[in-house]
Amino acid sequence: MPKILIVGGGYAGFYTAWKLEKWLRKGEAEVTLVDPLPYMTYQPFLPEVAAGEIEPRHAVVSHRRHLKKTNIIGAKVTYINHAEKKATITPPVGEPWEFEYDQVVVTAGAVSRTFPIPGVADQAIGLKAIEEAVAIRDRVLDNFAKAATLPAGPERERLLTFVVVGGGFAGIEVFAELRAFASALLKQYPEITFEETHFHLIEAMGRIMPEVSLETSHWVIKNLAQRGAEIHLETQLQSAVNGVIELSTGESFESDLIVWTAGVMATPQIVRHTDLPIEERGRVKTRADLRVTTDGDDVIADAWACGDVAAVPDLSGFGVGGNCVPNAQHAVRQAKLLAKNIVATLRGEGVKDYFHKPLGAVAGLGLGIGVYQWRKLAIKGWPAWFMHRGYHGLAMPSWERKWRVLGDWWLDFWLGRDNVSMSAVQTPRAVFEEFAARPKPPVEAAAPKSEPKAAEKKSVTKEPAKA
Repeated sequence: MPKILIVGGGYAGFYTAWKLEKWLRKGEAEVTLVDPLPYMTYQPFLPEVAAGEIEPRHAVVSHRRHLKKTNIIGAKVTYINHAEKKATITPPVGEPWEFEYDQVVVTAGAVSRTFPIPGVADQAIGLKAIEEAVAIRDRVLDNFAKAATLPAGPERERLLTFVVVGGGFAGIEVFAELRAFASALLKQYPEITFEETHFHLIEAMGRIMPEVSLETSHWVIKNLAQRGAEIHLETQLQSAVNGVIELSTGESFESDLIVWTAGVMATPQIVRHTDLPIEERGRVKTRADLRVTTDGDDVIADAWACGDVAAVPDLSGFGVGGNCVPNAQHAVRQAKLLAKNIVATLRGEGVKDYFHKPLGAVAGLGLGIGVYQWRKLAIKGWPAWFMHRGYHGLAMPSWERKWRVLGDWWLDFWLGRDNVSMSAVQTPRAVFEEFAARPKPPVEAAAPKSEPKAAEKKSVTKEPAKA
């Protein structure tokens, strides 16, 4: 039976395995998915998780629960040797081993791309994983709680100053959601005023959200400004050492939360450790049919790739540099086609090219506020926000996950956000260790009494006997 190895369980990997389970006949192939995480993260929901609108566990999809016909290995693939059709699998415990396959699907996704800016690696939090979104939410909640106990001053101002770097869709969405989150928190913190909260978005280009028109992006900037948020265009972050933000404009201020959304790159762990062809931007080079190809456009047999880790030609003409932009819309559709093409090759049938015209761009900017753009059509405000939730609610895989997310939205509408910080889970034994009963130290044995020294002994003289 042919063995199909899927490297990575994000959007593309999960959907590829999911569709292979649906379309493969019994005994036609054995599918194995390798990922160090036990779930797929639905990344469009991360801004809402960070803002306390969606329960974190509801924004992820369990591999083992939903991929019942797929072999799941919770480990990392640390090398792909396609010449020998072997992959090195490194588990969290135990020794690495070689996995032999017949076909490989590279869907390792992308990670945050940073620059050598002092302080960023030590201070910033990305927005590619559910753990990062939870950390952002808890930091905001903890900072409000700390600031409420402090008098006005630099430390209080630092705690209530929040920075997002990057003005793409992810950056604007999390920036807007956090602004709305902070405004909602003020009702629970009468000690803090609206004017004390400061939100800064730093964007190196002269505009935000390149997926929408310039007019629409100006509307977003105006809307955020009316809500008390400041956007710095044509501005670069120069330093963030110890939370001191230094901008290329000369402005400087302190912040305790820096969210980094300034771009992504293909997962280095995979693209730097394989003999498969990698293009100049560090992605696996593929043809439009999602088969891996050489620089000379020769197909490499039995190797496939899609999603953020792959450079897939965009035949619709809307792509940047001729390739599909790395987003969920493309990753999901590419994965579905990739699964169909694998099934077709197993049955000796022809493969199809990936072709998808964008359905438009939609973003949520906080409760009841959104923006949608498709060509010259722009929709703003409540209708766009409703479209945003409708689209992503339907795009979330499996009805079990859909109902959980819909339940969160319904409860938020009636009960409000569940604003409880869970940062203490990072140190679960802190209280236990502080108050745990410990054995008393052994009492030192009493030292034996020493005999008095000869010089200290009293001399006893006998009286002479009387005659």
